[in-house]
Amino acid sequence: MTSPAQEPARSARRRREHERQAVVFGLLITALLVAAVGALAAYTGALHTPFSRPIYTPAAAAPQPEPCLPPVDGQPDGALPVSYDNTRVRVFNASETIGIASANAEVLAERGFDVVSTGNMSTTMEATQLRFGVKGITRAYTLAAQYPDLRLVLDDRTGNVVDMLIGDHNSPPLQEDQVLLTADTPMQDVQGCLPADEITPIPREKPQTSAEYN
Repeated sequence: MTSPAQEPARSARRRREHERQAVVFGLLITALLVAAVGALAAYTGALHTPFSRPIYTPAAAAPQPEPCLPPVDGQPDGALPVSYDNTRVRVFNASETIGIASANAEVLAERGFDVVSTGNMSTTMEATQLRFGVKGITRAYTLAAQYPDLRLVLDDRTGNVVDMLIGDHNSPPLQEDQVLLTADTPMQDVQGCLPADEITPIPREKPQTSAEYN
């Protein structure tokens, strides 16, 4: 049973509780109103937030231009193909397909190319590439004529050996009667090529495994 002396104390406690609740609810309502106003401002564009800024995606680096055939003294019409037996080639697997380097090396060797080694690259690539230095450009063009599509990539090597890096999206060699090369007919530049001295060569990449890599 509550005594008359306890009533004022209980009433005071209830009053304080009600006041605290009023303050808490007031703060919550104020915060909700501020959030709503901010959301409306951001939605209408009146307020710029980090999320309203456009997402910046760096542009992909442009591929290196392919080199043109070098001019040759005494051949005003352009460079002639190099004889197959004077074209040193290394064939490397840069794909997920086991044995693809050996298979291509076998075909090239049967045609008379000087296949000096096969091996694997440490990373895979999407498309097949020929990599070579300035001294190997005409040899690279001679080898490229054996295939329907591959990319010519100039690197900083000093020799004339050509490396063939076979990527995941690769095509088999053309049939010999489809290869448009004759010993006395100058080869044609690839479309969009640049002179070699206008191209910055990429660093020469060493394969993961190879019987010979000099």
